[in-house]
Amino acid sequence: MRSSSSKHGHGASENNRSISGHMYTLHQRLYHALNLGTRSYDDKTRKWMCTDIEVQRHVVRSIAAFLDSISGDTLHHPLVKDSVADMVGALVWILHFKNGAILNIAAKVVVKLVNVLPSSVMQPYLLDLVHPLSSLLSLQQVEVAVSCATALNLILSNQSSKSEKAIWGILKKTETVAHIVSNIHDFSGRIIPSEYFQEMASLLSTILRRWPPSRYPVWSDVKLMKALESIHTTPDSSIKVAVLKLYSALALCGSAAMYLIENGEALLQMMVQCMDRSHPHSVRVEGFRLAQCLVRNEETCLKVMSFCCEPFVKAIMCGISQQRSLSGKAADDQVSLLVEACCLALITRWAGEHHIYFWKQGIDGVLLGLLSKDFHKNSYQEFVSLEQQISIAQEILSANYLLVLRGYVWDILGWLATHCGEDFNPKIFRNELYLDILITCACLAFVDAIYKWRQVCQNNDVDTFKSESASRAVLMMIYSPSKYIASKARVILSEILKPNGKEYLIHILRTLNYTASQRNIGMPNILKLVINLIGLTCYCGLPQYRRRLIKSKGIETLMVLVKCRLDNDIHIKRQSFALHLHNKFHDRSCCWVCTEEWEGGDVPLLYSLWGLAELLHNSGSIRNNLNIFADEMTYTETELVSKLQEICIHTSSPGLRWYAAYVLSYFGVYGFPSKLGKRIGKALNEKEYADMQLILTKGQSLSVHGVVFAVRCSALLPPKGLPINEKMCDGSSIKDFTEKVHGEFQKEIRLSAHVDHDALMKLLEYVYLGYAQGGEELVKKLKTLAKRCNLQPLLQLLCRKHLKWCTPFPSSDLSLALGPAGFQFSDIILEAKVTELMCWTCSFCSLSEPHIHVHKVILSSSCDYMRALFQSGMKESHLGTFKVPVSWEALVKLVNWFYSNALSSPPSGCLWDYMETEEKLYKLRPYVELCWLAEFWFLEDLKEDCSNVIVSCLDSARPLSIKIIQIAAEFSLWKLAEVAANYIAPFYRQLRDAGELEALDDMLVDMVRVASVRLSQEGGSNSR
Repeated sequence: MRSSSSKHGHGASENNRSISGHMYTLHQRLYHALNLGTRSYDDKTRKWMCTDIEVQRHVVRSIAAFLDSISGDTLHHPLVKDSVADMVGALVWILHFKNGAILNIAAKVVVKLVNVLPSSVMQPYLLDLVHPLSSLLSLQQVEVAVSCATALNLILSNQSSKSEKAIWGILKKTETVAHIVSNIHDFSGRIIPSEYFQEMASLLSTILRRWPPSRYPVWSDVKLMKALESIHTTPDSSIKVAVLKLYSALALCGSAAMYLIENGEALLQMMVQCMDRSHPHSVRVEGFRLAQCLVRNEETCLKVMSFCCEPFVKAIMCGISQQRSLSGKAADDQVSLLVEACCLALITRWAGEHHIYFWKQGIDGVLLGLLSKDFHKNSYQEFVSLEQQISIAQEILSANYLLVLRGYVWDILGWLATHCGEDFNPKIFRNELYLDILITCACLAFVDAIYKWRQVCQNNDVDTFKSESASRAVLMMIYSPSKYIASKARVILSEILKPNGKEYLIHILRTLNYTASQRNIGMPNILKLVINLIGLTCYCGLPQYRRRLIKSKGIETLMVLVKCRLDNDIHIKRQSFALHLHNKFHDRSCCWVCTEEWEGGDVPLLYSLWGLAELLHNSGSIRNNLNIFADEMTYTETELVSKLQEICIHTSSPGLRWYAAYVLSYFGVYGFPSKLGKRIGKALNEKEYADMQLILTKGQSLSVHGVVFAVRCSALLPPKGLPINEKMCDGSSIKDFTEKVHGEFQKEIRLSAHVDHDALMKLLEYVYLGYAQGGEELVKKLKTLAKRCNLQPLLQLLCRKHLKWCTPFPSSDLSLALGPAGFQFSDIILEAKVTELMCWTCSFCSLSEPHIHVHKVILSSSCDYMRALFQSGMKESHLGTFKVPVSWEALVKLVNWFYSNALSSPPSGCLWDYMETEEKLYKLRPYVELCWLAEFWFLEDLKEDCSNVIVSCLDSARPLSIKIIQIAAEFSLWKLAEVAANYIAPFYRQLRDAGELEALDDMLVDMVRVASVRLSQEGGSNSR
């Protein structure tokens, strides 16, 4: 250490003037102690080594004394910075030496080192400490384990993302997670200080939050989960916080969250209790955070509600209720709690029983309390005029109280309005004045947003992000199913808009026209676009402005915007500009099923379609009144209809699909286009395989397929057990024969004289294709028929009723026909080549081979190969058997795809990552078989779907890729084999040297080698 001592003792004299003599002396003593250790030199590198326990103890104490002398103004002093490497080097060696007499104080000094020195100073050296600290967690010395856990937790919490991969490698090598889990087991079974559990649980939480691969071994450990169940009943608040944090970190894994919900009713009760105000702030905050993790999507939210709906809502209401005025840290704590509770209250975005409990608990009054701390102190008369309401609301908003919560307040209000029933009346629950003033506040904030966006300087104003939520709440209220809320919102907004409403409308139209002319729409222009689209759609709901909107070419403006959005590949989710919806804690989630929200991933397109549907609804006949496809549109009617149909077919967002269907209805397309409907629709005009006849009173008849009607229009079929010729509710009568009538049909259904032939033809079109095309003259007749047949989605479009938010988009799925309901119509049996499993859909069958009853009309419509096969030899056979050359698992997936156009996926995320290679191969092999069959049967869509599934599973599993390339070669799927070879290519030399490629034949090895050479050439080219 002479060189270092000399440097610090004689150099940098100017710098040393800024430190105290005491600190300088301690620094000299530190280096004197370090010099007692031996150094090994190799290319000018130095390493501290000393096996003498007393020297080690002396060094550790010297480091501790030097760290104690460092104060705030010397943290970045060169003397300190230059000493870090030597201190860390000595501590790392001492920890690796693992002498029990010195480990405890050494670990505590590491804690002090990481705590005292700034992260920027320690960053280059933190990685060196991870291995020795993590390797000591398995020691039975409680104090050492606690100190190591504390230090490691501090390091992992402050480590930069650049070192994440390296750290995870160390944690895996030292089996850190397994050791921590074992330590928690010990805590639940022995008398150990609570600090031990807290530090272990805190460290495990940090690891689980940052590294998703660590989660599965923890939540799948039954012993650990039972241990946590016994621990979380403790009254100790510190332990409760630790347990809640641990559960929250686990729940970042969607599979773990579902496990906790389904197996943890006691956990849910504990969580709800922890949100109550009888617990300390820290416990309540963690309770709310855990709840947020468990209710991240609609499925898990409704599951939680099924266990504890009312107490859950009460806990939220307790959290968002205004507390007494506080100051300092208490006030900060209260605000942080309010934020967490408001974030959880966003479960109002999903329909369910919880909404009624929010109203019963007085949600309107509580939300007002979040806007104004003095509102409940004022006593208002039972009746307050509209002018007084506006005045009160202006006073509330001008107070700028708890602005951080405004976005949540408006969102909660909007969701509550969206999921109200038609007959909702606030008088049943609370004073209706609360709700009226809330509506008024939102309307004022919305109009203020429109006004502010007219100002050039407002584009970067942070408050405008909050104004989007207020604007959206007004939109939701204007189109609320509740007559009370919708009428109140329209009256109040109309009153507020009286002075400048027309001027604002002109500005909105001008802004939207200009925006549509721009190719690149980025922040903050997206926010501006969204608020103006919301504004335009709100104006559509106000009768006094509709005519002006139409005369001002509002429809044309929205048409251009729709075209702009459809031609733009950039999709904008609401979370990208509604900043309060982003939860940083959830950024490292895994295994959550990313089901798209109802509004979808392109909010500007949704609002454009919504506004367009509203304007078209109030404009009368398109072709008679408006030339919306003028030359400047550069968009033909055919192109627009085609684009809207693509949305219905290819988009996963129910909201976008619904509004696309609404707009399509104004162009004579009524219904819901789909891929499956396009396939099954081929059978519409074909009599082949028809087993029913619809007979009208004038003698006209139509041949149809019972299986299609059994699923899509069951009202036209006879009820089970109905006597022959008995009248149905629609006036039709049925003749049911066990033998074919005239050698052709099993059933004849005689329809009422009220059934019009043309309307029936359109109904058949809808039943087979999923949509029907026709002019306005047919709508009335079809409307009556749709009502009689209980086709509510079609009726919704024909009547053009306002769409209720979260209405599911109608499914074209025919898989219900595979069960007993469709059994009577089946006319062929499919058998798999494997005979290990019993019958899938009809256990009442006497056949012992694994088989599925299916319908020729479905198979022939979906597969030209099967059609040709039936026509050549199986046309007349009833319940004939066809052997499909795939396994039972593949056959099940194939038949499901025929009936639903959906291909079930193998397990994903953690469940997949921790499977053995052979189990993964078992799950993937059916997709390889179907890939081969799809190529043989010319099913390109199925082949693409199967290939996508297989490729998505090859990402990092080298053994699996080797197996897949073998199987792909067996089936002569050379493109798939090439894809697998590309995944193996980066590891070619390593695998070859290890002998892992010996299982492949020479041709496949050469394929991998060529892919490896190509990869290296591409890498060299890119580097140049």
